[in-house]
Amino acid sequence: MSKSLQLDSQGRLRHFLSIEGLNRPLLTEILDTAERFTQVGNQSAKKVPLLRGKTIANLFFEPSTRTRTTFDLAEKRLSADVLNININNSATTKGETLLDTLQNLTAMQIDMFVVRHSASGAAHFIAQHVPGGGSVINAGDGRHAHPTQAMLDMFTIRKYKEDFTRLRVAIVGDVMHSRVARSQIHALNMLGCPEVRVIAPKTLCPSHVENLGVHFTHNMEEGLEGVDVVIMLRLQNERMRGANLPSKDEFFRFYGLTESRLQCAATDAIIMHPGPMNRGVEIESSVADSQHSVILQQVTNGIAVRMAVLSMAMQHNSGER
Repeated sequence: MSKSLQLDSQGRLRHFLSIEGLNRPLLTEILDTAERFTQVGNQSAKKVPLLRGKTIANLFFEPSTRTRTTFDLAEKRLSADVLNININNSATTKGETLLDTLQNLTAMQIDMFVVRHSASGAAHFIAQHVPGGGSVINAGDGRHAHPTQAMLDMFTIRKYKEDFTRLRVAIVGDVMHSRVARSQIHALNMLGCPEVRVIAPKTLCPSHVENLGVHFTHNMEEGLEGVDVVIMLRLQNERMRGANLPSKDEFFRFYGLTESRLQCAATDAIIMHPGPMNRGVEIESSVADSQHSVILQQVTNGIAVRMAVLSMAMQHNSGER
């Protein structure tokens, strides 16, 4: 990922496309900015005027609940004008290309695009073609990256564990098809986490995953031993080609997070999941609802983190136009 594309000439965030190419001070700035925005949700009037007069278009070419709604809330809490484009009813169904869609929306003087797309690199492509001071935020592109999800996960970890440099983190499940896992690994390494473990069947783990700076094991109990944070992943059935696993029951038998397996982790370990969560497949219901779980807190934190990213990227936008 080109660092120069994501940052402006002064090193400020212009586009947020991937964790790659950024640095620890910038990630820390996002987390610190999000911390200040957490108070907005506790106010009786949940709005600040930072993006008043700015227009943001949400372009979601894939289904989404948490990401789309928290972006929508974040934009409105920053007082932006928000366009939620219904892709299924847009001109793309009539054959219009992604570039033509972008150019038409740009002609409407849109200031920022939040994009989710099934093709890896789609957000990067749009960022290369946005004219002037426009900004692009990647809300997930294919198997490639989901940077705001990774940052809300880092924010949640910091809330509960404070110091990344003392943590052991396990990422469990379908790493092969997960854009979330890739972004999490880059963020954890960048923030100084000394031990990131990947636990997955060999058929759901990229070859040479260790090159990303993680320890790989296909043994669940071994991988969970003493970890402080357990991040479960969703099985990405819609991206699988061929027989990656025999059955969901088989996956749960070997890789589902159960109460007994959780005992391998540290006694104060936290459990996370980016959602949507498949109970009885990736995680046992009693574990998902236990005192160790911070899954709903991740959703809440997503609003503040996305407010932080939007406001930081729009600072560039305001300065350039």
